[in-house]
Amino acid sequence: MWYLCYFLHRLLDYRLPEVEALAKLYGFSEGEKPGQGLQWKQAPAHHPDSPFYYVFLPNEEVAHKIASRSLLLKGMYEVWGEGNSKEELIEAVSSYPEERKAPYLAKDHTFKIVVDRFGKVLSSSEQKACIESIDYVPFQGQVQLKNPQYKFWLIEIDGQVVNNGLPPLEGKHMYFAREIGAGDRSLVSKYELSRRKYLGPTAMDAEIALLMATQALVQPGQLVYDPFVGTGSILIAAAHFGALTMGADIDIRVVRDGRGPDCNVWSNFKQYNLAPPLGLFRADNNMPPWRNNVSEIFDAIICDPPYGVRAGGRKSGGRKMLNGKRDAYIIPEEMRKDHIPSTAPYTLEECVHDLFDMAARLLVMGGRLVYFFPAARDECSETHFPKHPCFTLVSKSEQILSTRWSRCLLTMEKTQRYSTEEADCARDRHLEFKENHLQILQASKEKGNLHSVVFSPSGGAAGPDLQEQYGANGQTNQESRPKYRGKYV
Repeated sequence: MWYLCYFLHRLLDYRLPEVEALAKLYGFSEGEKPGQGLQWKQAPAHHPDSPFYYVFLPNEEVAHKIASRSLLLKGMYEVWGEGNSKEELIEAVSSYPEERKAPYLAKDHTFKIVVDRFGKVLSSSEQKACIESIDYVPFQGQVQLKNPQYKFWLIEIDGQVVNNGLPPLEGKHMYFAREIGAGDRSLVSKYELSRRKYLGPTAMDAEIALLMATQALVQPGQLVYDPFVGTGSILIAAAHFGALTMGADIDIRVVRDGRGPDCNVWSNFKQYNLAPPLGLFRADNNMPPWRNNVSEIFDAIICDPPYGVRAGGRKSGGRKMLNGKRDAYIIPEEMRKDHIPSTAPYTLEECVHDLFDMAARLLVMGGRLVYFFPAARDECSETHFPKHPCFTLVSKSEQILSTRWSRCLLTMEKTQRYSTEEADCARDRHLEFKENHLQILQASKEKGNLHSVVFSPSGGAAGPDLQEQYGANGQTNQESRPKYRGKYV
């Protein structure tokens, strides 16, 4: 059956993937292969960024479950009628099958009518006038404003008004619908960073972390791993949905010490009465601590790899060791407790390669890798994203960082087992990175690191390739995105 999704006007690229992930989580997906999601449709005059979409779902139970866990849905509805005028709406509602309407209009039921106009706040008198005009629905039950059994919505879109930056429709459009379920934004408020005890400069926004956990299909009893755990924002979101969590970070001071015994990663979990991680340990993504015979232990790997905007990537070894000026050495036993290992720059290319190799080996079949990848504003397409033979891209969601750069949330599903050939290829690639560390680092600097490209005023620090792509004022030469698009839209 087709249900109307009324989305919030935020994080536009995340909205449909969230519903598709929840549908799969609750046992329904149209396609047999990863990436083959649900059936969607829109009215012909609606803009692709419009908050109104129809989705096909098997039954009301699945629709209610999806809406109840969604962060970006305002609600999901069974539409009784729609039209471009009140007359068309009345005709559509009248022609809707009586057997579908009758169970919700009986005398022994309570109901409430909600009036909503997209992009405009209606006054109490305007809402009252709209409600009193609904004389074409034969309600027999009693009105109950608090906790009614059923909610009915009259939703209007004014075709003469630019709604939240979207181009106006050719004319007015109206829906009359029964609410199946409403989205729950209370989690965003509960976990917002401003209320958290222990934060770092790269702590993941609570809303994004919860959406990442949904994309990873996190549910109770699963084992979720974050190889760049930091202050634990992503693992907190996974733990909220009942997962068992583990995390690692190259900075031992973050995972072991924090800012004291009552202000650390563990205290963040205690603050929300969540199950603490099974373990947090100091580990390097470039030199993972897992034994060779360990495989397929995690249900999901969710992370935000360091790509150099607020914090650059680091790997073990130190410049002298990687440059061949110093051999490996053993730390004396009495110094090990307080020793901070030397590190060297860790390029994005090497970091993503290591992440894929680790995920391909440690994820169960069907497990998901969910991570952020930076890209130029006009390069958030599948052709520019890293690939791996063990994974299939399920969805991509762009979040705009600046006029030049975005980061894309990529959801990959493991569809092929990690083979000996893959292990040999990864080993050779590791040796190549190690032997050519200086050349790779120099090439990265010449091209322009992400931090300089995002924040330099004229693109002068970005290297010749990026200077050609961006004008003297730092603006992209491509046609700009709509003005209403931003970091959280």
